[in-house]
Amino acid sequence: METNYTIQNILQKSDWKNNVQSGSKPILNAIEKCRTKELGFHLQKCDDATCNAIKHIYHSCRNRHCPNCGFVKKEEWIEARMRELFPCSYFHIVFTIPHQLNAICMGNRKEFFNLMLEASSYTLLKFSKDEKMLGAVPGIISVLHTWGQQLSFHPHIHCIVSGGGLTKDGNFKIASKAKSGILFPVKAMKVVYRAFFMRRLNQEVRNGNITLTQEQLFNFAELKDELFKKEWIVYAKRPFGGPQQVIEYLGRYVNKVAISNQRIKKMDDDTVTFEYKDYSDASKTKLMSLTHQEFLRRFEQHILPFRFTKIRSYGLYANNKRKKRVAKIFEKQKWPPHPKPMKVPLEIRLLEAFCIDITKCPTCKTGTMKLMQIVMPIKKERNDALDDWSVIQKKILEEK
Repeated sequence: METNYTIQNILQKSDWKNNVQSGSKPILNAIEKCRTKELGFHLQKCDDATCNAIKHIYHSCRNRHCPNCGFVKKEEWIEARMRELFPCSYFHIVFTIPHQLNAICMGNRKEFFNLMLEASSYTLLKFSKDEKMLGAVPGIISVLHTWGQQLSFHPHIHCIVSGGGLTKDGNFKIASKAKSGILFPVKAMKVVYRAFFMRRLNQEVRNGNITLTQEQLFNFAELKDELFKKEWIVYAKRPFGGPQQVIEYLGRYVNKVAISNQRIKKMDDDTVTFEYKDYSDASKTKLMSLTHQEFLRRFEQHILPFRFTKIRSYGLYANNKRKKRVAKIFEKQKWPPHPKPMKVPLEIRLLEAFCIDITKCPTCKTGTMKLMQIVMPIKKERNDALDDWSVIQKKILEEK
């Protein structure tokens, strides 16, 4: 029988609290307690009088770094983006930074990530204004990823760009090169992206918004010369085949965390083994083993700054009056509007996605589970006796 291993298992088996930064502790603590009695539960009872089975549905932590959470929010976000897609091609463009900047980035994560998002969006919007390229404002969705396949620190920006945009006279224009699979010339984007990034980086260092160590400050001028001579990596993937592929990508990739539980293949008291794709070797799937401490150290690198927004929208998808703007474009172009949003209950979403009917009694298979009580997290210092879940259950059923 195959065993499922999770990041939660690793945290539960590791003495991690003394080996991580203080800002990471609340997040890792939430993942460790996700869907356990520590976070409370919904108590359900089968309505079949001959069964009366009891079921606990433990609460999730709802942390965005947790591989177990975010399913409903992800689906709702995807559906909201579906209602904003224009009937044109969409392109996938990726912006990275040279590894020489990783150390500065690690010491100034929030400022550096903001700078990467700013530089990538500036580059795309600048090229879109060129009449030879598009001559219009496109819709852009940008998402920050910070990891490589081996959980190494590799910050980069994925951008989804519409192959059409709004012109100054209010018409929707399709890019002339969109059919050939090219939106903007990659080599030219590299130059613009690098120039803007380095100019803004220099400003942020001068203004004290990005701080450097003494050694980094001493070598900063030399580093800038080296980076200007270096070719930065910007690459454009094949355009999406249609709106359905855009949605599939959004669901599968945009909302990813650093590593999914499915990639963890084995663990014992000392090591964790997970699979990764080796892009330097024809994308072959390989296995890597790390100690618990090293695995969690790498995972911790990808915990985002407090309240940092990793998904940003620009151009026609900019947040200010986005819904009205998109609706107006559809109306003027006389395109059929997207379906109106509909609130989908959790039980329906789980049934559609995983064929799991959470309303059916798992014991008798015929009865329906009815909610009896919602039990919130209980602090042990208030009443140690309530730490016994059987006592809690008995008290609730007696009340009912």
